[in-house]
Amino acid sequence: MTAVVALRPVRRWIRKAQASHRDRGDALATVYTAVFSIAVLSVMAQDTLRAVFSPLVPHLSGVGAVAAAACSAGLIHLALRRLGPVTVTRPAAYFLLTAPVSRQRLLAPSLVTAALGAALAGGAAAFGILGNAAATGSIVLVATGALAGVLLALLASAAQSRPRLASLVDTAARIALAVGLAGLVAEAIGWTPPTLGGEAPALVLVTVTGALAVVAFILGVRDLARTPNDAILESAKTTGTLADSVYGIEPSFFAEMLERRYWASRRLRSARLPHRLPPLTGQDLLLARRRPARLLWTAASTALPLLLISAPRWVLVIALLTGTVIAARGTTATIKTDAGNPVLLRMLGLTSRQVVQQRLWLPAVLGAAWATMALGLLQVAGALPPGQWWALGPAIGAIGGAAAIRAARAGFVRNDLIPIDTPMGSVPTGPVVYAFAGLDLLLLTLPTVIRLFQDLPATWSVIAVQTGLAALGVRAYISWTTDPERVGLSK
Repeated sequence: MTAVVALRPVRRWIRKAQASHRDRGDALATVYTAVFSIAVLSVMAQDTLRAVFSPLVPHLSGVGAVAAAACSAGLIHLALRRLGPVTVTRPAAYFLLTAPVSRQRLLAPSLVTAALGAALAGGAAAFGILGNAAATGSIVLVATGALAGVLLALLASAAQSRPRLASLVDTAARIALAVGLAGLVAEAIGWTPPTLGGEAPALVLVTVTGALAVVAFILGVRDLARTPNDAILESAKTTGTLADSVYGIEPSFFAEMLERRYWASRRLRSARLPHRLPPLTGQDLLLARRRPARLLWTAASTALPLLLISAPRWVLVIALLTGTVIAARGTTATIKTDAGNPVLLRMLGLTSRQVVQQRLWLPAVLGAAWATMALGLLQVAGALPPGQWWALGPAIGAIGGAAAIRAARAGFVRNDLIPIDTPMGSVPTGPVVYAFAGLDLLLLTLPTVIRLFQDLPATWSVIAVQTGLAALGVRAYISWTTDPERVGLSK
């Protein structure tokens, strides 16, 4: 029988070996910087946070509060499932995962961390829901939300070691998210929900939830040994890549990992590209067809701007432009690959201008479809001034597609640029430039933005001006950033 080795000395040795080249104060300095930055941003945005978590005029009914709680629970569970939640660091996965150490003591710290994070998220969600619903018993119900977050973390931990349970609870979380969003949208556009009756006392809720959380935590810790190694390794890669993305301010690491993981888990059959389309456009269309879930969620997200009808107009404008760009970015992973490795383009004999023209079609179509549907729904709901706002969708979608292509061609974050000195300290230039890559093209939407800000109708002359400006802007972007004789795409 293999003897069990004490875990604490091994952990201490790994920690010393891993951090032997670092200063002891680096970790404390990092924690201090993160906490100080969050505190400063919270003070700067205190009015916005107050409007979000505790508005002057609560607008959620009882059914709306339940729908918001369902959305929050679904999001928390899916986020936990994406991160693990049971995981270890990459050095621990290399040294300790196959070592004769106690599996429960090895994995218990990550479960405790996930439970604490889920408790904070659940408490914040409950606080925001109660503030928007003007409910009583806030402190007790916030505690109930925190305990519900702990239960979600334990459920995600149990699903990590049971494939059938994982499929069941993930599907339930997606259904809860979809139903909750549908309820919030329906209430935002004027639906009067029924009044909930027979509400349980807050003290009973927190007592029952707390008891369930304690029992589930004990069972979850006992069940940690059943977590398979491959699931722990996958979560270790995810959390490690996420840490690298945050530390190096390079979000493309995490996005590329998720993209590769999705395609690695799929069984694909050979398929011919459409003959009537250019080859790269046909490839983008084939990849989009092989991700039907993303297309469905993109179509469903067109109703999200309806939740911002009562928000300030600038919030609605930002949501419309952001949603258009996000919808257009659904197929831009291919051009990011083209920019990093243009071997296939050279084999096809394509220039950079031809590549961008062919890759731009599908993002522009997706952005146009999203913007048209979102503007049409807002127009039907009476949230916009008179006019045919839906006709502005194709022009805004084309601009959003060009912005998505430009962001995908930006490459990696440049950390060699000179930082900018501000009264609050130096700001790295590379991440700022990377964050605004593609957003400069959204200036082409100024005619629409001005009309929305000034609450003016969308006349056909404005639609013609916006369409012409979008066509000229996209044409100028392609002409100025591509070469008809070279393949380079990194611009």
